[in-house]
Amino acid sequence: MNISLEIYSPVQQINNKLFDDKGLQVFIKRDDLIHPVISGNKWRKLKYVLQQAQAQNKTHLVTFGGAYSNHLLATAAAAAKFGFKATGIVRGEEMQNDTLFLCKLHGMQLIFTDRESYRDKQALFNKFFADDERAFFIDEGGASPEGAKGVSELVDELTDSYHHIFCACGTGTTAAGIIHGITTHSLSTQFNAIPVLKNGAFMKAEIDRFLTAPADYVLHTDYHFGGYGKTTPQLIQFIKQFVADTGILIEPIYTGKMLYALYDLAAKDHFAPGSKILAIHSGGIWGLLGMKEKF
Repeated sequence: MNISLEIYSPVQQINNKLFDDKGLQVFIKRDDLIHPVISGNKWRKLKYVLQQAQAQNKTHLVTFGGAYSNHLLATAAAAAKFGFKATGIVRGEEMQNDTLFLCKLHGMQLIFTDRESYRDKQALFNKFFADDERAFFIDEGGASPEGAKGVSELVDELTDSYHHIFCACGTGTTAAGIIHGITTHSLSTQFNAIPVLKNGAFMKAEIDRFLTAPADYVLHTDYHFGGYGKTTPQLIQFIKQFVADTGILIEPIYTGKMLYALYDLAAKDHFAPGSKILAIHSGGIWGLLGMKEKF
């Protein structure tokens, strides 16, 4: 089977009085529209990983994530679409929620494991699947050089130039892929990563390990709102206002934090007047399922 999706990821302008007052043009690349479930960077990171599994005659995808993981759900849906068996190793005690329901609906088997054991994912894979010659290891979040390669193709699709590109950053794979694409096309664009984890300066090492050559980029580490999966009333209010103003659905784990950072930096005159800025909507809107009570 040909492992590919028809890519529909338009670029749309975000109109806002703040941007008008600051002399900015701000756009958003709608990677959330690629697929209802396998959307955004989830698809881009899985594409070449799945092709690699197919080339090695592997038929059983084994991957990892938390109980509300968009990556688990995307892998479950991709496995169903392209004819793989799938198992998700879930961090934490056994539970039920909307995300895991959708994983199981797509045919994914779930194995729950304690948080200490979860730290060594290769050991867990070996424990359960060492004797399964058809099993294929996919790291949490799809983090891999193949994932970065898939994300780099996002830059190939751009038909305009930008002074800045913004993207949320969780594992470093998406950031590395976009940076590689910028470098490959010899663009003068500055890449801005928004780590969604607390103390995000460590993300530079994570990004750099997927880069094929050194590159300059900026980490904005003050927009984690308490850490991964954490929110504040201020962030939730921003998301509610953004969705109501634009009709573009975002969530508070990744894209919401990234857009908050962009708006906040614009308000603080971080950008030169006349700047054109592109925000990457990295999908993952199913992350809202675990955040409903916050709204």
